[in-house]
Amino acid sequence: PPRSTLFPYTTLFRSLYGHLETAEERSDHLVRLRELQDRTHGFVTFIPLAFHPENTVLDFLKTTPGQLDLRALAVSRLMLENFPHIKAFWIMITPQIAQLAQSFGADDMDGTVVEEKIIHAAGAATDQIFHKDQIIHMIMESGRKPVERDTLYEKVVELEVESAY
Repeated sequence: PPRSTLFPYTTLFRSLYGHLETAEERSDHLVRLRELQDRTHGFVTFIPLAFHPENTVLDFLKTTPGQLDLRALAVSRLMLENFPHIKAFWIMITPQIAQLAQSFGADDMDGTVVEEKIIHAAGAATDQIFHKDQIIHMIMESGRKPVERDTLYEKVVELEVESAY
């Protein structure tokens, strides 16, 4: 659908979960976001971000369990059927959960990151570097076809199976 003249740009939407919000508040947020997307058609992807409490004023909270991470992704895919893509951001939920998320509605694991400091300062336990061949292997293991894309989700390269090993 054509983008609204009120919102002529394509962008992404991130939403933090796993802190003080309730399930009802998360659901309400997704409904409002779906309605906004219906009006603007401006979002190309949705990224649910797991809260990391370490080194914050909410450090008394626990990190999100994998079950909540997968549920957040699956519900996002069901509620946001008008979003072309749902991203499982491996830095926040671990590569293993991001790989599983490919079967729970996510179609993007994000890409390689040279060095990530912000989320790790808040307690992320993932590696700071995740190489392209590791991502390709994990995508293929989950039964999906790896595709290199640009920021607007235009295909750059369809990766061959042989290049993964």
